[in-house]
Amino acid sequence: MSADKFKDQFAKAAAEAFRVVYPNKYAEAGDSQVFNSDFILGKLDKPKDARMGRFAFPVFPYTRFLADKPPVIAENVAAETNKIIDGMNNRLVTCHAASGFLNGQVDFETLAAETLREAIDNKDRFGSSDLGGGKTVLVEYSSPNIAKPFGVGHLRSTVIGNSLRRIFKKLGYHTVGMNFLGDWGTQFGKMIVAFQKWGTEATDKSQVSDLLELYVRFHDVAQRDESLNEQARQAFKKLEEGDPEMTRLWKEFKTISMAEFERIYDILGVQYDEITSEAFLNDKMDAVIERLEKDGLTEISQGALVIDLKDPQLPPCLLKKADGATLYATRDITGMVYRWNKYRFVESLYVVGASQADHFKQAFKAVEMMEEAENLPLEDRMTGKVKHIPFGWVKFDDQTMSTRRGNIILLEEVIDRAVALARKKIEEKNPDLKTIEETASMIGVGAVIFSQLSVRRVKDVNFIWEEVLSFEGETGPYLQYTHARLSSLLRKYNGQVTADIDVGLLNQEEEQRIIEILADYSVVISDSAANYEPNFIATYLLKLAGAFNKFYQRKDQDGRIDKIISDNAKLTTARIALVKAVQIVIKDGLYLLGLQAPEEM
Repeated sequence: MSADKFKDQFAKAAAEAFRVVYPNKYAEAGDSQVFNSDFILGKLDKPKDARMGRFAFPVFPYTRFLADKPPVIAENVAAETNKIIDGMNNRLVTCHAASGFLNGQVDFETLAAETLREAIDNKDRFGSSDLGGGKTVLVEYSSPNIAKPFGVGHLRSTVIGNSLRRIFKKLGYHTVGMNFLGDWGTQFGKMIVAFQKWGTEATDKSQVSDLLELYVRFHDVAQRDESLNEQARQAFKKLEEGDPEMTRLWKEFKTISMAEFERIYDILGVQYDEITSEAFLNDKMDAVIERLEKDGLTEISQGALVIDLKDPQLPPCLLKKADGATLYATRDITGMVYRWNKYRFVESLYVVGASQADHFKQAFKAVEMMEEAENLPLEDRMTGKVKHIPFGWVKFDDQTMSTRRGNIILLEEVIDRAVALARKKIEEKNPDLKTIEETASMIGVGAVIFSQLSVRRVKDVNFIWEEVLSFEGETGPYLQYTHARLSSLLRKYNGQVTADIDVGLLNQEEEQRIIEILADYSVVISDSAANYEPNFIATYLLKLAGAFNKFYQRKDQDGRIDKIISDNAKLTTARIALVKAVQIVIKDGLYLLGLQAPEEM
């Protein structure tokens, strides 16, 4: 069950009510979607005042077509909607008019009983759906360059993409998390030259930081000795041609880098289903270029091979430079073709910074022109299915970060500091906790991840330590602390939790608010996927935690805390069921964001 059950009933009844009240206009509309239940369902929103109902539908768009005033439309349709609902013999929803809105009110005891039962019986499956059954979604995220440390710049892509992967899996999609490594281009010619001049033989003890120092040194020296850049171009040319020594060094760089990346991903709890790279596409690009040429889309411009995108807002898409070298666009177009042929996805998402928006517009447009030139059937086209999921920058106000190497703020240093600060807070609040190290890691890593997801994806993140690690306010530690508090209550209760309760006992405003929020969980997950926005779940969890903590701290008429566990057995059983449902949802929601849920803090 989800809130959709009530919305579905309301939308179907309201659509039928429009047909009954305005039969001539309904007939005139024909195949129009304006009276379709799916259209109404998509337009349902939350009233600003929760007392007005659980959802509302605006009738204003119908005013001109129906030649009636909004309040009149709402009154007439609301009355008929209730008649239709009565005839369904399953009266879960009532409809009433409020100015120009049709407001849906749900029977609270029915909502409470079904929501708590679904949550407690299904546990971490609560909120799931089969929406994506039989459909494949690809999510590309992180995608760091080898031979460079994992910097903060890759954090947002990594955690946003990892969260989207989990969200789509929750909705029943076959989801493929993809990491597309940057492991090709002239920068590796620079690395090879630097290593040959100043490096030592790569060993198991070599670190990515050693490679970065060589890379930075190359650029410093190249400012005084321009011949280094030509040496780098020649080294990369040899690598492209398969020179054994160049290839051996490149593979060493990649091995060292992958060991570093996997260690960071393990700390973050990030998983992938497939790891590929730019080099992987090398033997696949010629076929795609030939296909574009055969379609008549390419031309030579100043010695380079380009596609004129026929769009004044987009420059030509460069496929090959005059020297024959391919570019990012060539590899991305090739990658799209490869993935489409392999997966036949419904969506392929590229979680990449907003600064790359024009690049993806060019690549997507090139693919669209190719498919149009070949007159492919719609089901054989990926146009519209490949999408750029942009995000903003990470900014640090804190100027005391100790290590900046090559203008990179190392992610591991950020995490280490977050864990150290979390450990200090735990030692102050709960020095007897037996799992301080494990819990500090959960909190520190969770704080860093949540800082990236607690704001809308396209906004920049201003990372301020005191705010990120606060146990109060809109932070990861606050949610984790709330989960620990819920777990503590359940341990104290130490009994079987059941949904077979008298929901009428949960009659206080705070309890009803929690149930209304719980009932929205599945909708929030589907909205999060539809908008590619993990922030929806982060915001929802903060709202749920806030509602629970208000309930937890509520006082009775004598000014004493109204305890959840009391001598009233029936009331305690009902309240513990509510506690359990909140714990299930917060733990699952934290998982969808990529955070762990400590049992104690």
